[in-house]
Amino acid sequence: MLKLFRKKSEKEKLQEKYRKLMEEAYRLSHSNRKAADEKTAEAESILKKIEALD
Repeated sequence: MLKLFRKKSEKEKLQEKYRKLMEEAYRLSHSNRKAADEKTAEAESILKKIEALD
């Protein structure tokens, strides 16, 4: 319940965005490989930002 009112940290926001991009890239990989590669590249840049926060 306490987590309901707590604001997300920058790292948590980036992790959620990374997860969503990877899921979308996976779905696209079945039909459009180029778009999937673009989403994966975008997700990797977010991963680098997450690692920089640590």
